[in-house]
Amino acid sequence: MEWKLERTARRRVRSEEEMLWENVMRVLAKDLRQKRNQGSPKMFDSAATPYSTFKSNFTKRPSAEVPVTSTPITTRWQQNQAGDWAAHSCGDSLSIPHLLESAGTVLQITPEKDTLIPGSYKELLKTPVKESSETNNFALHFHEASHAPDRSGKGNTASKGQKCLNQLFSTQKAFQQINGTMRLCDKSRCVWKGCKDGVSDESFHLKRFSDMNYPIHRPEVKIHLSGLRNDYYLNTLDWSFQNLVAIALESSVNIWNGESQNDIENIDLSLTCNYISSVSWMKEEMCLAVGTSEGEVQLWDVVTKKCLRNMLGHVSVVGALSWNHCILSSGSRLGHVYHHDVRVARHHVGTLCHKQAVSALKWSPDGRLLSSGCSDGLLTIWPHDPGAKAQGQPLKVIPQSTAVKALDWCPWQSMVLAIGGGMKDGCLHILDINTGKSIQTPSTNSQICSLIWLPRTKEIATGQGTPTNDVTLWACPTLSRSGGFFGHRGRVLHLALSPDQTRVFSAAADGTASVWKYYQPPSSS
Repeated sequence: MEWKLERTARRRVRSEEEMLWENVMRVLAKDLRQKRNQGSPKMFDSAATPYSTFKSNFTKRPSAEVPVTSTPITTRWQQNQAGDWAAHSCGDSLSIPHLLESAGTVLQITPEKDTLIPGSYKELLKTPVKESSETNNFALHFHEASHAPDRSGKGNTASKGQKCLNQLFSTQKAFQQINGTMRLCDKSRCVWKGCKDGVSDESFHLKRFSDMNYPIHRPEVKIHLSGLRNDYYLNTLDWSFQNLVAIALESSVNIWNGESQNDIENIDLSLTCNYISSVSWMKEEMCLAVGTSEGEVQLWDVVTKKCLRNMLGHVSVVGALSWNHCILSSGSRLGHVYHHDVRVARHHVGTLCHKQAVSALKWSPDGRLLSSGCSDGLLTIWPHDPGAKAQGQPLKVIPQSTAVKALDWCPWQSMVLAIGGGMKDGCLHILDINTGKSIQTPSTNSQICSLIWLPRTKEIATGQGTPTNDVTLWACPTLSRSGGFFGHRGRVLHLALSPDQTRVFSAAADGTASVWKYYQPPSSS
């Protein structure tokens, strides 16, 4: 019976790490087969080490159970020279056992030199989940084990395999240090091609939506971006209480001053990561949390541009971050959610587990509940328990028809959550957490990539994908269309709300960003 069920079961979609593993094994196996003498014992087989073993060695390593120790966060006026050097060097330690032994070759992973570094090995790998994302870059460095015996020709073959990999990886080094840029648009003298083409697009949009009975908002500021990753599962935009906008562009964080609307600062992480996958501001502080493609979570002082600490633990892309006072929650593509207490040295205080990639994390405004979205279409509600263990059970699991990425808690109703449906759904879901059922589900006829609540007008803003690529405002509680913005030509991946709750920052896959006012405060006169 089990055999028949297995034959008739739906075909399983391979994960991103599994595809990477198979590609690397295929390259090594092909080279070693060519170099191997006829009649010699079998030295390498791509099927000998399946992906399940590879992944289990990652997830069952000792550091997953034992918290990683690092220096507690300190204010910049408390840092001395030694503390600054420790912060720059990011001196967290992580011991990971050997994962693979075959013919004197071992795959070793350590935090600095012999590192599993996403980015050096550039393959056209699509994320095998329910929504589309762009290609991701990974690397595996293979080193000869010091304790492996040198049997006739095996060490030589292993070195040749390593040489083959080095040649393969060397062709990708030119692409590793590419940083994104953020540039304000000068309407009269802008040389960006999109501005010239946008004249006809703007007239097209105005004609197309001339019959709409709701207002069309125009941008106050236009910004051109280069290096914004067209990845549905990343969260690379946030607006702080100090009126600073942080947006990740490749391996750098660009910070735009929303008050002066001119100053643009840059924090470069190209020496430590391939690309930045998530950003989140600490409330009422000038501290920015940054998640990287290597699985690191870094805290930065944006005034001094110094790395306050580097919190290790994840071994895959950190795509989601969310603050709850001094507890920072981070979610990775291997399905782990870690709680970090940034006040103490042993920062890793809790763990939550999903079966697939974590694509969204959001603490409720009162800090009592944590919502997590997963690429397998499960919305999970967790209680406030920073010291949670991996075996902890959630309060509620609400299945959705598509991956859960766009979500946000209602600011004025603590048990109401808004979720944006993916490409196959296209609906805006307003959920009552108590019952787990939808209150309203208007259809947008497009992929919802991002959404935020607008407390001033009690509306919801949704960033749409194809075919509209617009921002739509929905009035509550009727959820009728009450406004929109149509300045982008790519899917609107990210939305952020200003601290005075009057402006919205939108960033799209076509490399454009806009700041537009949706609410005009009444005049004092």
